[in-house]
Amino acid sequence: MTLLSLVTSLLKPSLQQDIKFHLVWTVLRVVVGLMMIHNGLDKLADIEGFSRAYVEVIGLPFPIFFSYLAAFTELAAAPLVAIGLLTRPAALALFSTMAVAMYHHVLVAGLSIPYLELSAIYASCFLFFAVNGAGLLSLDALIVNKIDAAALVPITTKRTSLENAYAADDTIRLR
Repeated sequence: MTLLSLVTSLLKPSLQQDIKFHLVWTVLRVVVGLMMIHNGLDKLADIEGFSRAYVEVIGLPFPIFFSYLAAFTELAAAPLVAIGLLTRPAALALFSTMAVAMYHHVLVAGLSIPYLELSAIYASCFLFFAVNGAGLLSLDALIVNKIDAAALVPITTKRTSLENAYAADDTIRLR
């Protein structure tokens, strides 16, 4: 194996959207969705404390209202992400709450990684699902398949085209 082929195999993105790919996508979606639920429960457990410590600090009007909005967004949208139902809008709502959390952390502690870490990881995951959807192992995909069985076919066609392009590129480089 040459150095170039080794580097290529290490860096080449996976175009194999097989069952392993979708299982990992599903595990990420379920874990992130389930882990977010406790954040909403924590807010509801002490809504006034959360309001004073977080919402008032960033200067939002009606801090109790926005505290409840954040808590119920996390309690409603996180399970939706976990089960893969209405994933894009739910993930967008959760991304928004994490963006506000990140703003709070920057305002209070500057660019301190320990403060930003968890909200940034959550925000990144929810942005991923807001952009890419729930994946094929989800209720969203099941519903789309029931509505229009051909709707998911272009995914396979596009993947095959990319695989063929990589194969052709590899063939050209080997010559």
